[in-house]
Amino acid sequence: MSIRSLIFIAAFGLAAAPAFAAESPEGVWLVQDHTAKVRIGPCAARSDQLCGQIVWFHPPPGRTEADTDLHNPDPKLRSRPILGLELIWNFRPAGTGRWDGGKIYDPRSGKTYNSKMQLTADGDLKVDGCVLMFCQTQTWKRPT
Repeated sequence: MSIRSLIFIAAFGLAAAPAFAAESPEGVWLVQDHTAKVRIGPCAARSDQLCGQIVWFHPPPGRTEADTDLHNPDPKLRSRPILGLELIWNFRPAGTGRWDGGKIYDPRSGKTYNSKMQLTADGDLKVDGCVLMFCQTQTWKRPT
């Protein structure tokens, strides 16, 4: 391989890196109602899938940051803290800027929903939680 080819490959690789980063939801996101931030990255058990944990949250009135997962249907999990809680898991790539097959947990209700997510052209993350064919969409933004 010639020096010219190596330079071309290196230059192309550097030019492509920002585009790849823009197509990934990895990083920290502020949820739609501004009550929590979620860090998305590879799952601990499956690096080919994406998961997300709560890294900051604003507790509702009468509660504190030390709050636990009180509404979990499994009594054994009700004492786990909200901070650090895995909120989304098992998302697999489904095309450019899209992931599906995931789950999202709502600690307010203790319910888990099928989920998918998609990056928008303006850099937001559309997150759908679905029951059967009925979905509710939230728009998450990167914190500034």
